[in-house]
Amino acid sequence: MNLLKIALLQIAPGKTPEENLEKGIRYCKEAKEKGADIALFPEMWSNGYRIYDRPVDEWKEEAISVNSDFVNAFGELAGKLNMAIGITLLEKYETAPRNTLVLFDRFGERKLVYAKVHTCDFDVERNLTPGEDFYVVMLDTACGIVNVGVMICFDREFPESARILMLKGAELILVPNACPMEINRLSQLRGRAYENMTAVATCNYPETVPDCNGNSSVFDGVAYLPELEGSRDTCILQADGKEGIYLAELDLEQLRNYRESEVHGNAYRHPKKYGLLTDCSIGEPFVRKNYRE
Repeated sequence: MNLLKIALLQIAPGKTPEENLEKGIRYCKEAKEKGADIALFPEMWSNGYRIYDRPVDEWKEEAISVNSDFVNAFGELAGKLNMAIGITLLEKYETAPRNTLVLFDRFGERKLVYAKVHTCDFDVERNLTPGEDFYVVMLDTACGIVNVGVMICFDREFPESARILMLKGAELILVPNACPMEINRLSQLRGRAYENMTAVATCNYPETVPDCNGNSSVFDGVAYLPELEGSRDTCILQADGKEGIYLAELDLEQLRNYRESEVHGNAYRHPKKYGLLTDCSIGEPFVRKNYRE
């Protein structure tokens, strides 16, 4: 049985990047001690997603490069621990920062830089630069090679995000998050995993962080097994609201066998009939200005 151990670091940030660096390193080491093959941080860990109720120019000054000492420290740590790490940050980028994840493999090699495509432009994230595309990489873990993609928070509310990642071969989608994970958002994640036959691992901030409630989760995307009469619960991990490391074991062999035989994902799509989805002439009649109210 090929079990990929995914550690969700559902932890509260400090007040400075230095505190977050120290705490992040400490929790990565603890995750490794628990047997993790990959560790994932919540959204924008470098400054704790502290971009609300503050002057924009103030938090923009906290943006750091993907080549900064902060990010590189986690690359070095990944190599020392023989554990892949997905570290998140407010990235310094051209005219406006990006909301970014950098993924290191177990040798400390940087495999992916992904910037959030669906920035929350109805709110303060309108001051960020959106990412341009979705990417899938072959990630070397102690459990073997895994095809990994990334969505960040609001990305999960668009089925196209996970669909594109599936079409690019993702077996596992990592989702850093910073918002309340209630029944509807959890249902979104369940749906993305089910319809794409792809595992989805989401790491949120704990309930002590404003506007967050923990509930980090992993859905393995395997709804049916030959020995079961009906469908099974695809949720293999559901955290509570408390701070901590939550470890899920993803059965890669089971997932891969399932993807070869089931009817979801790319098996019976009719893409030539979906032109309206990419028709840029269609307006936006349902945009709301007060999303959080």
